[in-house]
Amino acid sequence: DSKDKDGRTPLSWAAGAEREAVVKLLLETGKADVDSKDKDRRTPLSWREGYMFGPSEAVVKLLLETGKADVDSKDKDRRTPLSWAAWGGREAVVKLLLETGKVDVDSKDKDGRTPLSRAAVSRRKAVVKLLLEIGKADVDSKDKDGRTPLSRAVGAGRKDVAKLLQSHPNLSQ
Repeated sequence: DSKDKDGRTPLSWAAGAEREAVVKLLLETGKADVDSKDKDRRTPLSWREGYMFGPSEAVVKLLLETGKADVDSKDKDRRTPLSWAAWGGREAVVKLLLETGKVDVDSKDKDGRTPLSRAAVSRRKAVVKLLLEIGKADVDSKDKDGRTPLSRAVGAGRKDVAKLLQSHPNLSQ
């Protein structure tokens, strides 16, 4: 659990780089802190190198299997692992996180954006469908700019997502 200058542990680096075998090895020691937070308060469940949209499905499964991962932890920007996964269009990871029953689907980040709002601009319509299917996502949630997931989808040129959101029964007219 040694930390580098940014507060990241070997587990955080391995999870972020999607090194499933290394994550498994570190977890098997019983000494790796699954919820260790770096200087930005991100846990291994929130890290991904490059675009930083959360680790792979296989790595998330390993972290969740420990029973010690806080699936709704917030980083310095108040983004949760679900928010990162939704924004990155990581359908399988979103599904895993939702299945825990421990995530706040309408958690707002520092910009007032929810996972649904982030998903509305992602590359995967399926993520938006998942968030809507659980029946808890607020389709009319407004961010700090007064924009809804629908307006975000339209602004990003996501016609398919805009049509899906428009057809939702809970959308205000």
